[in-house]
Amino acid sequence: MTITDPHAIDINDPERILEIAKANVDPDEVLHAVKDNADALFTWDYGKGQRAALDKLYEKAKRSQWNGTTDLPWDTDVDLDTYEPTTDPFELEYFYDNPDSPLYNFDDKKRHEVDIESFKWSLSQFLHGEQGALLCTAKIVETVPWIDAKYYAATQVVDEARHVEVFSRYTNEKLGGAYPINPHLRLLLDEIINDDRWDMTYLGMQIMVEGLALAAFGFVHSTTNEPLLKQLLRYVMADEARHVAFGVLSLQEVYDGMNSSEIRERQEFAFDAALRMRDRFMRQEVWERVGVDQRDMVTHLLAMPWEMKAFQRLLFAKIVPNCRKLGLLDAGDGWLRDRFTDIGVIEFENYEDTAEEYVNFDLVEGDDAPFADRA
Repeated sequence: MTITDPHAIDINDPERILEIAKANVDPDEVLHAVKDNADALFTWDYGKGQRAALDKLYEKAKRSQWNGTTDLPWDTDVDLDTYEPTTDPFELEYFYDNPDSPLYNFDDKKRHEVDIESFKWSLSQFLHGEQGALLCTAKIVETVPWIDAKYYAATQVVDEARHVEVFSRYTNEKLGGAYPINPHLRLLLDEIINDDRWDMTYLGMQIMVEGLALAAFGFVHSTTNEPLLKQLLRYVMADEARHVAFGVLSLQEVYDGMNSSEIRERQEFAFDAALRMRDRFMRQEVWERVGVDQRDMVTHLLAMPWEMKAFQRLLFAKIVPNCRKLGLLDAGDGWLRDRFTDIGVIEFENYEDTAEEYVNFDLVEGDDAPFADRA
């Protein structure tokens, strides 16, 4: 993976963000090949249950399968002309009430267009991220040396295929089609798959990408009034919580045996992934579609005051405590703690980690309500 040195670059430089996007765009691409350098590992030790926590997760996963075709109300009408998508009130204020914003003079019709396109864009990136998880988890089945982890990862492959299916169906049937994958997200997925170390696949996908997705799904689920999307996300979140827990439970054992140099590599890997995920939320593709200069809008977003970045910070509410659980925050000289402080997300370090809380996401029969409404 390309490691980002925060002292060598300006992480808030809009030109850096736009150049990365420009260099990784091929609008006509259908198939995308990435070199996978890892070895596929057979193990002749079939002793199920040697890692009790992973075995428990595997048994739970087998009991928790759902059918994306029959368990969701696909006959629900989603009228985009009247639909009010999930929006961040701080973002709306910064976009439309700020005279310095490129969107300041937008009327109600144009504002609705921005909101709908941002909604489409977000759901599209959920879709592409789930395909990344599908490929990465298939790689984990091949590369992890423990049979309990192979068993569980195989159930996650099924989960991820189901997630790709339902997000693809939602974006195409209800939103009129998906946006292409954001270049920052694609570059991150490429780097995760390209790395030859199996624990880096775990760290990049299970902890970073899936951790951010779990937080993002939670925000949309708690704020949307669209019943199909609410139930879809409720089901997906139950799976995602297990997936993140799988990463935490597996990597705890691995990192306990690593030296300081190896841990530093993992810290840098985690921060590089965090930076790419933050940069993808600049949504350059949306601004182009609604006729706003990308550079102006990215510059405006980067200048957003600290206190108004609540949603962006919240996306790291799962990542930071899980990195703490793995010992990555304070290992060595606390390098990752300093970097997470730089991007304004260290406030989440004492939130509950997913290895402990994933049972709170369990589905119960007929459950399509927000978590707060459950007994």
